[in-house]
Amino acid sequence: MEQQKRILMKDNSNIAAKSASTIPADDLRRKLTVAHSDENKLPHISVMGDTYTILVSGDDTDGRHCLIDMYVPPGGGPPPHRHDFEEMFTILEGEIELIFRGEKSVARTGETVNIPANAPHSFKNISGRPARLLCMCSPAGLEAMFKRLGDRVERRTAPPPRLSDAEKAERLLRAQALALEFRTELLMP
Repeated sequence: MEQQKRILMKDNSNIAAKSASTIPADDLRRKLTVAHSDENKLPHISVMGDTYTILVSGDDTDGRHCLIDMYVPPGGGPPPHRHDFEEMFTILEGEIELIFRGEKSVARTGETVNIPANAPHSFKNISGRPARLLCMCSPAGLEAMFKRLGDRVERRTAPPPRLSDAEKAERLLRAQALALEFRTELLMP
């Protein structure tokens, strides 16, 4: 019995030693992130007519992922593109039409869609009311592109600023210039 107890203690100490060596120590410099989509202090950014609220940035996650609350009005959504990071959407409200590798499908409230890295895709709000999506990208970076590309707005549901044709053309040129830096390829005809 005593020998079994010593073997068990030895096995338990080996398990503790193994598990302690495989997980890094807690990084006390990193802080808990709590975000509420409608907070005015969060960045609400109008990009191509949609409004994207950055809930969790790469700065919050040591670059591991970002989380964006997307408010997409009827007819809204990004043009065809692809990027070298994973992108996942959970549809909170409404429905969107996805075009993934040329195939159309519809994602509705409550559904989650994962877009594999490098795959060509786009989406469009095909309903008559705004859609709301949570978008998670891994690794982070897309949120930084949006901050440099878009226009700040007051709140999550704010209408986009009225842009002249010249301003729209400038935003498109800016998107094309930023794409490579943010590991994205615009697939516009």
